[in-house]
Amino acid sequence: MAGEGDDGRRGEAAVARVYGEIASSYEVLYPSLHRYGDRVERFLAGVVKPGLRVLDVGCGPALHTRGLDAAVDVVGLDVAPEMLELAKRARPSGTWRVHSYLDPVPEDLGLFDVALAIGCLDFCDDLPRVLGHLGRALKPGGRMLFTVLERRPGLEAHEAATRAVRTADTDVTLHLWSAVETARAVDLAGMRTDFYLHAPGWELLAEERVMWFGWWYVKRV
Repeated sequence: MAGEGDDGRRGEAAVARVYGEIASSYEVLYPSLHRYGDRVERFLAGVVKPGLRVLDVGCGPALHTRGLDAAVDVVGLDVAPEMLELAKRARPSGTWRVHSYLDPVPEDLGLFDVALAIGCLDFCDDLPRVLGHLGRALKPGGRMLFTVLERRPGLEAHEAATRAVRTADTDVTLHLWSAVETARAVDLAGMRTDFYLHAPGWELLAEERVMWFGWWYVKRV
């Protein structure tokens, strides 16, 4: 009998394979894939100060955190070693580690003032579990910006809870969460929502379709 979470682990292995394959071209593809505007940059500019600790979950090549002040302690987690190698080159002073968000953030990494999880929870099949891990990694009062693909009736390609897509010759499953489900998961994780936005996320090139995120600005209680 398959153990609890086996489907999530298999899905994660597929995601790691996809991102490992595209790592070398990711920065070239990034402008055509992402529709984030300047939301991440504005969030970081408002909450990050020298001396603070920032956790970058699903960090990829550290596009969001590589340019932070040298006095900021950046820790990046990702399932694709190839992406982490790029992150190390971009910000040698950072700490970069292969890690699954299905598992708790390792205690030896300490607690954080700020966390990001941008464009990586699209593959999360257990949002309450993962937000619980991330919430426990924040200091009291710590702030996080995360995104989820949002399930919305009447919005094409966003009506079902899951969606299979083929990327880099590998099938992956996207998981979409309603705003109510996400808000409940935030509360269960010991966080409160400061601000929420429904806005574009990334473009599914094969379908010429922009996928929409719930953008969640939250704070550890």
